Formats: sequence, structure tokens, C-alpha cells
Amino acid sequence: MTAPDSSASGPARPADPVNPTVAADGSATAADRTAPDVPSAALVGRTAAGGPVRLDGPWTHRDVAANGARFHIAEVGEGPLVLLLHGFPQFWWTWRHQLTALADAGFRAVAMDLRGVGGSDRTPRGYDPANLALDVTGVIRSLGEPDAALVGHDLGGYLAWTAAVMRPKLVRRLVVSSMPHPRRWRSSMLSDFAQSRAGSYVWGFQRPWLPERQLVADDAALVGELIQDWAGPRTPDFPDEDTLDVYRRAMSIPSTAHCSIEPYRWLVRSMARPDGIQFNRRMKRPIRVPTLHLHGSLDPAVRTRSSAGSGQFVEAPYRWRLFDGVGHFPHEEDPIGFSNELINWLKDPEPDR
Repeated sequence: MTAPDSSASGPARPADPVNPTVAADGSATAADRTAPDVPSAALVGRTAAGGPVRLDGPWTHRDVAANGARFHIAEVGEGPLVLLLHGFPQFWWTWRHQLTALADAGFRAVAMDLRGVGGSDRTPRGYDPANLALDVTGVIRSLGEPDAALVGHDLGGYLAWTAAVMRPKLVRRLVVSSMPHPRRWRSSMLSDFAQSRAGSYVWGFQRPWLPERQLVADDAALVGELIQDWAGPRTPDFPDEDTLDVYRRAMSIPSTAHCSIEPYRWLVRSMARPDGIQFNRRMKRPIRVPTLHLHGSLDPAVRTRSSAGSGQFVEAPYRWRLFDGVGHFPHEEDPIGFSNELINWLKDPEPDR
């Protein structure tokens, strides 16, 4: 089922107190839709109709209903569905390069905003990985597709792993970037001091309220700092100030910071709880779809050796690729190389080679 596109005409929504031209869901208010044109360099990521989330491009924006919530998607192209899942602290726009590359290669490319982020609903609960994975598989069904190739980065990669275990019939192929298998992530965070230190931001998120305030302080300056710190030295052009401004504006939408942090709180706080133990046991089920695992060799947030052991959980063709000199964002730091690797693998009829 498809919900109406909230960027279409209709009653104006309450304005975002951080940015009066932006509604709480990330779309534009009437004031923004009538704003005069300004140079694009001054408003990167902002269009007369899109605000900080519905950014202009060759894609189409709309909303779909799934798993009891509304999710914003950007889609382009026709063919087999490839569903792209973003990580922290980003939103669908992180896949802008891959959307067009996939469409040109003959795929239906769809990038969704996860629950609580971008233009998707900010619900009061539902941020455990099992429910977030059901959001993903629910979107596949709402798009009218029998299955999809899932491509996930960071937290989106964690959810892609989870969805492939929980709803294997809906996942045609699996691509994960910069994120170990959930059981591997858990063991690395608990037993590998170097990974625990690299993921110190996850431990810091366990404090109440303060992390949210830090994320949005000074126009979400911390978002820019995190992206800069996690990017590798190979591509000095990423991230530039305009790109950082897009991510900072998206994080400044009310409630986004809180919703972005909630999944990480569950991952840590549930470790000794029955629900967390049950989830970890559930993730013992092997992945039975062809899997491509991508990682930056200089990723400072998720160490290479943490991800490299994930193949033990895959009982299907598994391919590991390391991007030399790249940090935590290979799809943005090396968009051409990443897109080529992704598309060639998706088109390979024998991915076990």
C-alpha cells in the first residue's frame, strides 16, 4: 500500500522550530515552497519543494506504508529492485551516486529513510533491530516486489544482515558495507578492546538526553565532525562543506537525533536482557543468499578485522572486498569504484567465483 506523498499539495504542516521553512517530517512548509530562488551553493540539498530531505535529482520522492509506519523513499529506474539502507549519521541521500548508477545499469533503485530519520515517521518506539528489519521487508512488499537485493551501510548493513535472517524469501542478494554480522559486531565490541575503543561513540550514546543535545548543538556541528573523522584520507574532496551541510540540516529536524540514537541504545542495553539474548541466538541462523561484503581498509569506526570474520555466518556464495585507503564511507569516498563493484556483482550469475 502506498501512502500519499507528503510533499504534494495539502494542508501545511507545523514548521520545524530549528528551520521555520521545514515541517517536522522533513518536507517543506508553504513558506519554503514559495521562497525565491537562491544560488545552489548557498542551499545545497534544499529545493523549493523539498527542504533538507526531499532533495532534487533524477529520482522520484514518495511515501510508502509498512509495518505500521510511513517511510520516505527516493526511487529511480526500472528492473529488479535494489533497496539501499543508510547508516548513522546520514539519511537516504548518502546513496545519491548509487541510485543513478544502478538505474543506468537496469535496476529499480530505491533508497529509504529508516524509521525516525529523514522523511520517515518518528515513532515513540520500535527501534530494536528486529522491528527495523521488518520495516525494510515491509517496504519491499509495499513496493509490490517479490524480493530485493538489499544494500546496507553501517546501521543499514546491520539491518540488512538481520532481514536476510528473518525474511530470507524477500532477500534476493545481500550487500553489506562497513558493518560486521550482528553476532560478530557484538563479540567484537565486548572482547576486542581496539574495536570497543573505535566504537566508543556507541557507549557514549547510552547516556540519557545528553547525546541528542550534543548532536544538534551548533547546527549539528558534531555530525560534520563525525563524518570527517570517519572518512579516509584517499579522497580529500569528501566530505566537502556543502555535503556536511546537507547531513547537518537533516539531523537538525526535531526528534531525529533521538531516533537515530535509539537503535544503538537497544544494541547495548539489551545485551544482558532476554530480548537481546534471544535476538543474538536468532542471528545464529545462517545467511543463505549470495553475499557481498565491502569495507574500507582505513575505517576508524569499524575495524577491518571485526568485519572480516563475518563470512562464517554465510552458507552461500560470499565475496569479501577491501577498498584500499578508504574509510567508513566507501560508497561516498569512492563512488565510482563502489558502484562498479556493486553492479558487476549484482549482474554476475555466478557470484561464488
